[in-house]
Amino acid sequence: MKSLASTTTLHNGLEMPWFGLGVFKVEEGQEVESSVKMAIHAGYKSIDTAAIYKNEEGVGKGIRESDVPREELFITTKVWNADQGYESTLKAFDESMEKLGLEYLDLYLVHWPVKGKYVDTWKALEKLYKDGRVRAIGVSNFQIHHLQDILDVAEVKPMVNQVEYHPKLSQVELLNFCKENGIQMEAWSPLMQGQLLDNDVLKEIADAHNKSVAQVILRWDLQNGVVTIPKSVKEHRIKENADIFDFELSAEEMQKIHALNEDKRVGPDPDNFDF
Repeated sequence: MKSLASTTTLHNGLEMPWFGLGVFKVEEGQEVESSVKMAIHAGYKSIDTAAIYKNEEGVGKGIRESDVPREELFITTKVWNADQGYESTLKAFDESMEKLGLEYLDLYLVHWPVKGKYVDTWKALEKLYKDGRVRAIGVSNFQIHHLQDILDVAEVKPMVNQVEYHPKLSQVELLNFCKENGIQMEAWSPLMQGQLLDNDVLKEIADAHNKSVAQVILRWDLQNGVVTIPKSVKEHRIKENADIFDFELSAEEMQKIHALNEDKRVGPDPDNFDF
């Protein structure tokens, strides 16, 4: 983990950047296009979007207008809940690819574990993977029992599980389960939508390293072996978020951050969510 170009190797051998840009709630059009271009210009290789974000077209345009070859980038999108099921997922994938304007995708995720549908949805992702249209497949917001359901029937096991993950929700059991099963965990909302930036423990650690609280949290993600994709639309913040490869948190500092856990979510609970 020496730079923005540093990667983790997924269980199928594909290299995935440890750090990327998330575009949840980034407006379609100029805002998302410029956000993607600024990130790529700053050295980001990974961009994460989803069908429900309704900004795939802008992400695709930002990619095309950047000066980095497509094969050097790692692009993720997700199938939305209303489109889950076997045939409908295949159709949704085609629609996403048309909006993105890409010939292949690096990572396709099942956005939420919709009861009664996510196993069929997974079968569709396996087909897309076997057909060579996606280089890796995974899930998002899956708890251990959801993952177990997939592992029980999978011909191709998930390569990634993208979940809400931050110091107030450290999901230790889930992280350990993913590591034991060769599934790379990835953090969404790593900064808890800004709610952690005034935390005294994090401020003290940040001051000791002459870093921001956000940088400390993102560094904590990486040192826990979790891929992270903070969102920003401001150029200085995009650059600052990524400036986390020149310091290391001590074991004691890592433990202090772990101790902040309250199992507190800012997003929906995957077990109690009206899909």
